[in-house]
Amino acid sequence: MEKASQPARENKMGTMPVHRLLLDMSIPMIVSMLVQALYNVVDSIFVARINEQALTAVSLAFPIQSLMIGVGVGTGVGVNALLSRSLGEKKFGLVNETALNGVFLAWVSCAAFMAVGFFASDVFFSMQTEDVRIARYGHEYLWFICAFSFGMFSQIMFERLLISTGKTFYSMISQSVGAVTNIILDPIMIFGLLGCPKMGVSGAAAATVIGQCIGAALALFFNIRYNREVRLAPRCFRPKLAIIRRIYAVGLPSILMASLGSLMTYGMNRLLISFTSTAVAVFGVYFKLQSFIFMPIFGLNNGMVPIIAYNYGARKRERIVQTVKLSVAYATSIMLLGAVAFHFFPGALLAQFNATPEMLAIGVPALRIISVHFLFAGFCIVSLSVFQAMGNGTESLIVAVSRQWLLLMPIAWLLSLSGDVNAIWWTFPITEIATLMLCAFFMRRLYDKINASFDNRLHCPSNHSPK
Repeated sequence: MEKASQPARENKMGTMPVHRLLLDMSIPMIVSMLVQALYNVVDSIFVARINEQALTAVSLAFPIQSLMIGVGVGTGVGVNALLSRSLGEKKFGLVNETALNGVFLAWVSCAAFMAVGFFASDVFFSMQTEDVRIARYGHEYLWFICAFSFGMFSQIMFERLLISTGKTFYSMISQSVGAVTNIILDPIMIFGLLGCPKMGVSGAAAATVIGQCIGAALALFFNIRYNREVRLAPRCFRPKLAIIRRIYAVGLPSILMASLGSLMTYGMNRLLISFTSTAVAVFGVYFKLQSFIFMPIFGLNNGMVPIIAYNYGARKRERIVQTVKLSVAYATSIMLLGAVAFHFFPGALLAQFNATPEMLAIGVPALRIISVHFLFAGFCIVSLSVFQAMGNGTESLIVAVSRQWLLLMPIAWLLSLSGDVNAIWWTFPITEIATLMLCAFFMRRLYDKINASFDNRLHCPSNHSPK
């Protein structure tokens, strides 16, 4: 009886001062995201030591890898929003059902990508390059990542359950342990140190998979041991279509956005490789480096989403508005620091990837030009997560479609007609400015909708009061 009464207590997301709550929820996630960014970068740094073809191959594999992450995180976002909102509404039975259905969906996603690894990785690389060496490296890497993706999908989902109930510290621990494991194993498995066979590019993939599996196991342990607001009882589980629909009502737009992002990366790679494979390597390095800037904001968003979802369910408007304002301020500040680093130290950043003179000639102006869009991206990233947290995933999808395809790819193609690879990099600042205006429009409309909804709820009792 004592355990049953515990969930009825008000969660800290509805009581703690907002500024302190946002930091309390976000800092562990920001730290874990920075560690994630570090191991992504370290992965490529070690692969670059093999040769530039290996680095190019990993860059060409990135669209599928990012799609996998997008499907896992998108499903997690849907679970996150529904679970946190259910907590705010005190619907504790729905909390547990949401968690179990989320784990089920993560494993279904894993099965789909295992099939991609076994049957489609060769075709994927043959469509992008005629360089046999690059295609071989890419197949080795992508097959391993897909075939053993159960670690990644499980880790993401179990960590989302921790985040949904405010247990971000435990999520940070599981992510950090998985990432550190990968960093330690990378050089050992790639170059054959300490008696391990030399595995090359496959070693980088194996190190990643092992780190993800360890992180997943730790996150599962934390849920069972410390997450008292979620009870994972698989014995009674049956998939529930109504809950799955609600998860994907928010999560599917996020997954589609990730799909668009993967298609955009694929399209950019095809465009850049028509100039030189070095441009593809530079683009891949940019994505690794920018993760140091974007990952902290994603961590901030991971802390922000359950706060907004919970307080939306609890009908606490002021806490929602304050959370959004603080998140935008922090995100913009982080982006400003990133823009400064990319503009003034591009050569030093590229040197970490064993950059050749040709790579420096393309990469230095690329990083400087692309970094201009950082100044506008902070607001856009926070806006997309606000839409998802409030159950307005359609707005996120509209923005993503406009950004990734209606704007970015056509602009990139037009600029490529100049014959100058440096012109293509201006695609990102131009697109981000247009995206900023669209996000501002949707944010204003959402704010008005919240005000109208809360005001109507406030006046409802008076309509039925006794005369």
